[in-house]
Amino acid sequence: MGSNFSAVWPVVHAERERLVKDLSDIPADAWATPSLCPGWDVHDVLAHLIDGAMTTRLGFVRRMMANRFDFDRDNSAGIARQKRADPGQTLEALGEVITSTRTPPANSSTRFVEIFVHGEDIRRPLGIDVDYPVDPVVEALRYQAKTAVGFGGGRERVVGLRLTATDPDVVLGGADADEVRGRAIDLLLAVSGRPVPPGALLGPGAKKLATTA
Repeated sequence: MGSNFSAVWPVVHAERERLVKDLSDIPADAWATPSLCPGWDVHDVLAHLIDGAMTTRLGFVRRMMANRFDFDRDNSAGIARQKRADPGQTLEALGEVITSTRTPPANSSTRFVEIFVHGEDIRRPLGIDVDYPVDPVVEALRYQAKTAVGFGGGRERVVGLRLTATDPDVVLGGADADEVRGRAIDLLLAVSGRPVPPGALLGPGAKKLATTA
C-alpha cells in the first residue's frame, strides 16, 4: 500500500524545488547530456517532469485515448509540449509547478518513483550527488518491485532475487533468493531499468539485476 497523497506531496514538492536549485547554474551545453533514461537527454527528462506535474486524472485519460493508449507516444507528446527552446525557460517552468498536486490516475507511490528516478536520470550524468529521504525511496522501491515492467515497474527484473537496502536495513524478497545489496536509491534505479555504477550493488544476484536493467 502506498502513502496517501497528503503524505507524498511535501516530499515531492521539496524534491522538485531541490532539482530546480541543482540545475540553476549548469553549463548551457550540459542540457544535451544523455540521461539515464534511454533516448532522452537531461532537458527531455526535465520537460517530462513538468508534463507530469501538469497532468490531471481526466487529462491523462483523454491523452491516452488520443495517443491510442501508447505510453511512449504520450510521453513524447508531453515532452514536445513542455520543452522550451531555451532550457533555462524549461527550468523556470518546473519552478512554476513545484507545488502542483495534479496527478495521473495512479498509486500515490508513483509520485515518489517519478521524482527520485527521474531526478537521478538527470543528476547522475551531470555528476550531481545528493542524498534522498530514505523511507520514501524504500516505498518507491517496494512499488517498483511489485509492478510489471509494462506498467513502468520492475517486477520481472527481481524474480528470484532478495533486495537488501543497506541504508535503511530493509529486505524485500524470500530468504532463499539470491541477495542483491546496495543503497535503496541504487536498488530503485536498477529495478527501474537504469544502469548503476560498478560496485554499487553487491551479492550473488547483483550481476543478474544489473544485466536485466
